[in-house]
Amino acid sequence: MKLTCISCMRREEVKAKTRVDWYYMKEDENKEYGITSHKFHIYRFEEDSSGALDGPLNGRVKWNGSHDLQDLSIIITNVTYNDSGVYECHVQREFVFDFFTPSVYITKNITLRVKEQATGDTAALYSEIMMYVLLVFLTFWLLVEMVYCYRKISKSDEQAQDTAY
Repeated sequence: MKLTCISCMRREEVKAKTRVDWYYMKEDENKEYGITSHKFHIYRFEEDSSGALDGPLNGRVKWNGSHDLQDLSIIITNVTYNDSGVYECHVQREFVFDFFTPSVYITKNITLRVKEQATGDTAALYSEIMMYVLLVFLTFWLLVEMVYCYRKISKSDEQAQDTAY
């Protein structure tokens, strides 16, 4: 299961030190009473060191972000019902300038609900239908073009034979 966290930089030429922390909170029945469950720190990414941390997802979290650190996604392997909950992506960027270093801190929440069976991807279904429609349409168009060209060539052959006599 890929959890996508995108934090775009406005100007690519500006150097930035980026740190990404992923947290996990279990989905709790006591949420309605204002009681929140414990927040687990499951992954940390820094330029010089990164990796999964101990916790309920130990050994199942992998980095799937981009090299330019705008896509800060992780992948959770072997997802179970117990992995349902809220995942937080904390992004801290420290921009490097000559005289000062401003920083930006962004938090994004992702709610994951694990179901018994995955729902169908509607975009994949529509693209498959469109592929078959285009295949039929283009085949029909090719057939019409072949008949048109055959008639045109046969007419020009008849005219060439008529002028030869």
